[in-house]
Order: sequence, then structure tokens, then C-alpha cells
Amino acid sequence: MKSLKGQLLLASPELHDPNFARAVVLLVQHDENGAMGLILDRPMTATVREAMEASLGREFDVQGFLHQGGPCDSPLMLLHADPDQSQIEVIEGVHFTAERPKIESILDNASMPAKFFLGCSGWAPGQLENELEVGSWIVVPANSRRVFDAHLGSWQRVMTETNLAAYVDPNNVPDDPTVN
Repeated sequence: MKSLKGQLLLASPELHDPNFARAVVLLVQHDENGAMGLILDRPMTATVREAMEASLGREFDVQGFLHQGGPCDSPLMLLHADPDQSQIEVIEGVHFTAERPKIESILDNASMPAKFFLGCSGWAPGQLENELEVGSWIVVPANSRRVFDAHLGSWQRVMTETNLAAYVDPNNVPDDPTVN
């Protein structure tokens, strides 16, 4: 199978794993060794500022919430827009980092979009392909706006746009359909 790195996975109604119900996952890696992604639409109650101050022992001028990236344990991971601090370019304008010095540099210069994650989503070799074959996931192209804008990256919004795209321009779909 061709690599799906940089694509979004939308949990379909056929997916019965509660860890991924109504999830939007960005695939950071996908090859013959398996796949790794981050759930974009699962904010936690802890803020990035609180978590960073507790774990790094200093203050940062960062807004937003940590996100639950998936059911697998992982170190702090970050999707961001700074190519100088990138470990992996996921798609144009979206970079991945899990290295502490790079994360601290991004925290010190919090002027670019960023999302912080605890946990990740992982698949063994062939596992994701099997899940795709049985209809557990819908593959959708990713873009930086969907990654960083919580509203545009919500499961409901992406699913609606995906289903309506064959009939209407998704950019013309209002957030509230009752305004039609």
C-alpha cells in the first residue's frame, strides 16, 4: 500500500474501538513497519502552560490545551509550523517534533501555530491496512488549517465536508446548517 503519511483518518461508524470513536487522526508516519498518528480533536483539561511549568520547572507564554494523541503511551509530542525545529515534515506547513530541546525552543518562541500531545496512536505492520479494508477509517487529505484550527479539524466538520464534497463546495457549507 502507498504511504498515507500526512493524510487524515476519520473514524467511520464501522469502527467500534472507543479509543477512536469520532476521532480525526493525522498520520505522522506510515510505512512497512507500521503507522503512527495523533488524534487532533481530543483536547484534555490540562493547559500546555500548566503541564510545561510542572514538567520543565519554568514558565512559558503558551496558550491552549494538551491533546490526547491516542491510547499508546508516548513522550510529549508536538505538531507545529517551525521548519527549523522539525524532526519530520508531515505535510507542507506541519512539522512533528518529540525532542525536548526543539520543544523548549518552540515554547520560548510561541509565535507559530502548535499543538501539544500526550499519547499517540500506533498500528503494527499491516494493522492499519486491515482496518482500512474493513471500512474502519475514511482517508481524507490533510492541510495545516485542519491540523491547527480546532473547529476546522473536528470530526463532525471534516466528515460533513467529506460527505458533501461530491455535491457542493465544502467551503460554502455554514457551520450552522439552520441558517440556510
